[in-house]
Amino acid sequence: MTGNQIQILITMSVYLIGIVMIGVFYAKRANKNSDYYFLGDRGLGPWVTAMSAEASDMSGWLLMGLPGVAYWMGIADAAWTAIGLALGTYINWLIVSKRLRRYSVKVKSITIPEFFSNRFHEKSGVILAVSALFILVFFTVYAASCLVTCGKLFSTLFGTPYVVMMIVGAVFVLVYTFLGGFLAESVSDFIQAFVMITVLIITLAVGVFAAGGFGQIIENCRNIPGFLEFFSIATPTVSDAGTQIIENGSPVFGEAAKYSALSVFSALAWGLGYFGMPQVLLRFMAISEENKLKVSRRIAVIWCVISLAVSVFIGIIGRTLYPTELLTQAQSENIFILMSERLLPPLIAGLSMAGILAATMSSSDSYLLIASSAAAKDIYKRIFRKNAEEKQIMLISRVSLVVITLIAIVIALDENSRIFSIVSFAWAGFGATFGPLMLFSLFWKRTNFYGAVAGMLGGGISVFVWKLAIKPLGGVFAIYELLPAFIISSILIIIVSLVTEKPSEKIETEFEEVKKGI
Repeated sequence: MTGNQIQILITMSVYLIGIVMIGVFYAKRANKNSDYYFLGDRGLGPWVTAMSAEASDMSGWLLMGLPGVAYWMGIADAAWTAIGLALGTYINWLIVSKRLRRYSVKVKSITIPEFFSNRFHEKSGVILAVSALFILVFFTVYAASCLVTCGKLFSTLFGTPYVVMMIVGAVFVLVYTFLGGFLAESVSDFIQAFVMITVLIITLAVGVFAAGGFGQIIENCRNIPGFLEFFSIATPTVSDAGTQIIENGSPVFGEAAKYSALSVFSALAWGLGYFGMPQVLLRFMAISEENKLKVSRRIAVIWCVISLAVSVFIGIIGRTLYPTELLTQAQSENIFILMSERLLPPLIAGLSMAGILAATMSSSDSYLLIASSAAAKDIYKRIFRKNAEEKQIMLISRVSLVVITLIAIVIALDENSRIFSIVSFAWAGFGATFGPLMLFSLFWKRTNFYGAVAGMLGGGISVFVWKLAIKPLGGVFAIYELLPAFIISSILIIIVSLVTEKPSEKIETEFEEVKKGI
């Protein structure tokens, strides 16, 4: 290990120790009861609510996946995706946050499955079981994407085996989540959000300087067909092995491919995912006072727009600085690591690497915690053992954490996995399963139990069917699976709710009271 690598490792180690100490600090309070462990007893302030929501939302793909897309294919796909995410963030905070905070208190809920179940006064546990099952499936996939990030980070930096480093990262996140629960997760995510945006801006500034300024970057990228266009994408010429061909010291590109209106809608559809994203929705439920959400919204949107824009541009700068370094689409996701390591002093580079860890940990701890809450609180207590004691719930939660982590490790074993692809599938899953139902639950009084179940099943299953069977057909069917699945879920909620009996008078009264703020 070189001197520079040792300095990077020291910086990252100091950061990790600080994060662990946060978990230790909150451990006693978190273990007081499951309400504290899973929702922090609704005590978050506006800054922690906003920053922890965004940090847990973005994950390692903000620093690796999104720049990798821009590096490999140019601005179109990455930029339209970023625009969709920014719009989704704003609308979600604007229309969902207050109503969900108010409604979750009204029906005494601390998890998303519990909210849906209590919202429709179900006694059978069907909504709990279905929603908890989808949470377990999609968050396990999400957690795997975080472990892929850890493995790529350490194997790239220190030349160590990918699988070993991926498992080490999994163990660290597991131990950390074990300790402090939601409070530790939210406070550390608040800190990590600052680390993430700081390292993004530093890397952007240094990268622009190293490349000779914005003008030089634009001039260089114009030579790549479709690279800087919003309605075309670059097409790297690759060998049979999937490696980009290099001729005369330069990467070879084919003619620009058209980025159609359908592709634009497909990318913008990422914004729909926010309405069903448990790690974000839980922050709405956890804030101490409803009237603080306006401040949180402004903080969250500003952070989101800056981070997404900088992330995309880092991929563009990387293509100018290191055009022949990353020759496969999977390798392109290492551009942020490469720039940090090559351009920054070792200690600052260590901070940048800590930024990737920050993004990864802030998401993976959320995913593991919510998934374990689904297993312990929503399935074990509400369905199998309604008189379960707090100690039993906490035990089941932690056993679930270990099992989910082990499954995520198995999924993440392939070091050629693309972070962006894994995240996009899980994002579609949550967006289509819970997004339409969340909106209809909050804003349409006629939504009933049967419509809720049909919407969740239709949305979740459609994601799998479209991704695996329909999307490969190409053409108009190549659209991002979230959009058609979201539409299918919405249609099912409306039709099934209308053809079955309307909600009880008590449910409708609750809806009206929440609407009026009573």
